[in-house]
Amino acid sequence: MKFLTDMHIHTVASGHAYSTIDEIARFAAEKGLKVIAMTDHSSGMPGGPHDFHFHNMRAIPRVLYGVTVVRGIEANIVDFDGKVDINEDYINVLDFAIASLHPPCIRFGDKEEVTRAMIGAMENPYVKILGHPGDNRYPFDHEAIVLASKRTGTLLEVNNASLRPGGFRPGVRENLVELLKYCKIHGVPVIANTDAHTAYAVGEFEESIRLFEEVDFPKELILNLYPERLLDFITLKN
Repeated sequence: MKFLTDMHIHTVASGHAYSTIDEIARFAAEKGLKVIAMTDHSSGMPGGPHDFHFHNMRAIPRVLYGVTVVRGIEANIVDFDGKVDINEDYINVLDFAIASLHPPCIRFGDKEEVTRAMIGAMENPYVKILGHPGDNRYPFDHEAIVLASKRTGTLLEVNNASLRPGGFRPGVRENLVELLKYCKIHGVPVIANTDAHTAYAVGEFEESIRLFEEVDFPKELILNLYPERLLDFITLKN
């Protein structure tokens, strides 16, 4: 499989990432990607950028080195009702948001709490991707999340960084196998992203592809293979 998109990438602005937009775009072009997204952490993450960073993302060219550049943010889910720390002052500049659970921003919860938090975030109209689900410290109802994805049009992420050996999110592979099982049953598309924090990791999908092949996941449900379909989920603004 040749993936053509990577929609979860961090620049040096995230505070614990190490590459510029230009470096990321050049690596993406070299690897044959067609669409990438800059999704720095929101200001609620320790070390994250000031809100002005997101206000000014319209300054980023739409195309760099032949690669379409999407303007996004990785926002934090901050309570078990699914509130995300998106500032209404800048969200209209951005094309979309990823919503993710991060230990510095929300405590670990039980299955009911986490499921409610995830679904609440997915119901936010700005959230188009649920970031790196599968951490055992945030247990959830797999089928309920898949059905919420189908209802809201929010894509579930297969996070390549989380799947790498030695990753710090326990239980990710087992949880994603279960999640993909229900996606197959209900015909729900997913997206794989690298969650790259350096340009060198952009477009590196070995673990995600291995998982898709292991579970015999239908290619027509993997949106990385279909950039045009992906952009039906995420509408680019001017």
